[in-house]
Amino acid sequence: MTTAPGSLSDRALELARLTLVRRIITAGAVVASALLQAFLIQAFVNPANLLPSGFTGIAVLIDRITALFGVRISTDLGMLALNIPLAFICWSRISKRFVFFSMMQVALSAAFLRIFDFQPLLDDQIMLVVFGGFISGLSIAIALKAGASTGGTDFISLLVANRTGKTIWGFIFASNCALLVVFGALFGWEHAAYSIVFQFIATKTIDSFYHRYDRVTLQITTRHADAVMDAYIASFQHGISCAEVIGGYSRQRMYLLHTVVSTYESEDIVRLVREVDPGAVINVFRTDNFVGGWWGGHVDEPVPTAVPDPAKLRAREAARRSRQGLMQDDGR
Repeated sequence: MTTAPGSLSDRALELARLTLVRRIITAGAVVASALLQAFLIQAFVNPANLLPSGFTGIAVLIDRITALFGVRISTDLGMLALNIPLAFICWSRISKRFVFFSMMQVALSAAFLRIFDFQPLLDDQIMLVVFGGFISGLSIAIALKAGASTGGTDFISLLVANRTGKTIWGFIFASNCALLVVFGALFGWEHAAYSIVFQFIATKTIDSFYHRYDRVTLQITTRHADAVMDAYIASFQHGISCAEVIGGYSRQRMYLLHTVVSTYESEDIVRLVREVDPGAVINVFRTDNFVGGWWGGHVDEPVPTAVPDPAKLRAREAARRSRQGLMQDDGR
């Protein structure tokens, strides 16, 4: 007897929601990301004299500047020295799991740089820049999709976002530009120009593979608003609003539900709504900006956990009882 592919994927997703399985997924992805990053630095960045972005770029720049004076601070030591103090600062301010696995990625990258000696696979500068940029973005995206990071600016941006609700990517971009200016002045503007192309390709690669923190708006048209909202509130943390509307063709009463969620969660929400109301019509469109309270928990997990925040369970249960009382009062 064969098992349907859909049921296999559902079973795999259920297993992936187990904490132990999620941690194994993250650890495996972190090892792969660190190995790719070590390979990138030895086989692409160093032979082509390129400068990566972020703290890795700072470590590479320190390595090359100190080598000019005969007192070399290697890239692996620089990566650890830059990230360890920042990890201590972020430990109690952002997800401890995120900090732990991100530092695991940094430590493994540094160790692999010591253990392995990868040789260049290509001898053409353009090919080193293009494929190196792709591998750089891929190594970062693997860590991010598994719920970790490569440390450095990811720590800073997440810390600022959690405390202020704002992003600092403009500041990070300006910092990378300043690094490139220093790099170009010391080691040649041609290499700085190649590094810009390298960083651009890496950024585009990350954008292609990683969309977790993008937000989308779901508009759900249904005749079973109460059932859909109860199922949604039981599984997800974001708010949802409901408006009564009239169908343009049928002239029958129905309901329009509206919520803003991360793209990371949207597929699970669509699946849940379709299970509750197979006849629901769901419109998903991109949200460029969002102002107001935003729940960002569980988004740094490798798969959506789709479970309520334990700290809010009591308040959510009280709200559910209140809704039931109101429904009884108005005769529903």
